[in-house]
Amino acid sequence: MKNRFLFPHRFKMIGWILFVPAVILGLLITLLDYAPFEWNATVFAIYDGGLFEANKVMALVENNVFDELVGIAAIVGGLLAAFSKEKDEDEYIAQIRLESLLWATYINYGFLLFSILFIYGSGFYQIMIFNMFTLLFIFLIRFNFILYKSARAVA
Repeated sequence: MKNRFLFPHRFKMIGWILFVPAVILGLLITLLDYAPFEWNATVFAIYDGGLFEANKVMALVENNVFDELVGIAAIVGGLLAAFSKEKDEDEYIAQIRLESLLWATYINYGFLLFSILFIYGSGFYQIMIFNMFTLLFIFLIRFNFILYKSARAVA
């Protein structure tokens, strides 16, 4: 089966190596407000809405970029882990991939609808941060669980 939209299989391990530590660090940063490193840099910002300062548009700002790097690693790693070919990519795996993506989308937007209805204030901001990553996270869990279950049934 030829699928031109998937990454080569060799990127799957790279994806997991990026994704797992980034998720752990992201949870530490978000839930515990703990960043193991402070990595301040001057960066270009299209918009920087400071809490107690004037808004900046198209400006250079000083920022701790550690959380941005963790977010980028989580997204890139998740995409590589989720959308790299399996060793034996066939129609059955393509079907599992499609169903898992559909499930992940439904569950992700179900969480979002629930959050819009019942969570307010700064808690909603944290939910939106998590929502950026839950689609990939749910997809990876379901896809790999079904693959594991299928492999055990065959063995």
